[in-house]
Amino acid sequence: MDARKLVAEAIGTFWLTFGGCGSAVLAAAFPEVGIGLLGVSFAFGLTVLTMAYAIGHISGCHLNPAVTVGLAAGGRFPVGHVVPYIVAQVIGAVIGAAVLYVIASGKADFSLAGGFAANGYGDHSPGKYGLVSCLVAEVVLTMMFLFIIMGSTHGKAPAGFAPIAIGLGLTLIHLIGIPVTNLSVNPARSTGPAVFVGGWALAQLWLFWLAPLVGGAVGGVLYRWLSSEPSAQVTGTAAARG
Repeated sequence: MDARKLVAEAIGTFWLTFGGCGSAVLAAAFPEVGIGLLGVSFAFGLTVLTMAYAIGHISGCHLNPAVTVGLAAGGRFPVGHVVPYIVAQVIGAVIGAAVLYVIASGKADFSLAGGFAANGYGDHSPGKYGLVSCLVAEVVLTMMFLFIIMGSTHGKAPAGFAPIAIGLGLTLIHLIGIPVTNLSVNPARSTGPAVFVGGWALAQLWLFWLAPLVGGAVGGVLYRWLSSEPSAQVTGTAAARG
């Protein structure tokens, strides 16, 4: 497969992790003018919206292993390309978290004890939600995210508006899920901060791989059953190879 697709996915996932998690770490609680939960939710949505227009024609702009798996389950992405896409996404997310760490650690009182936007359950859930609540939230919200992606990229959907629907969908999902798990719906995004936080974040990372992958697959299969045609592949276009 074209290596440029993988580089595009890495860059896009870098932007999602750096932009979304960066807004949480650097700006959410900034004195007096912090952006809060609403601002962080919009930041994640804006990273996807901007990258969808920037690299959607190159790689399909998945930026998320759960999206890649969900699109494959829904018949909209080649199964043989799933693993390379996921590897590229995780690399991009770790680099994004690394750049964020370099910036954030320049503040005198910076500490990873603040969570560094890592995802967690139980004592590490922002609202102290238990494992079952967090599992259900991540599965359902990822399922609905895939449902939105599958529908908005459908050949009969209004042309050119998919990035807006997907970006706003991710914003809504964050508004719901940040208090529960800090919201993942994206194993790569979860892996980046967890690598730096270590300890509990790595120990709980399994949930933020399992639940989004299951939810993504269910969402892809469900939409495929509801509306099986046309089955346009979400892989970018031939123009990107020229």
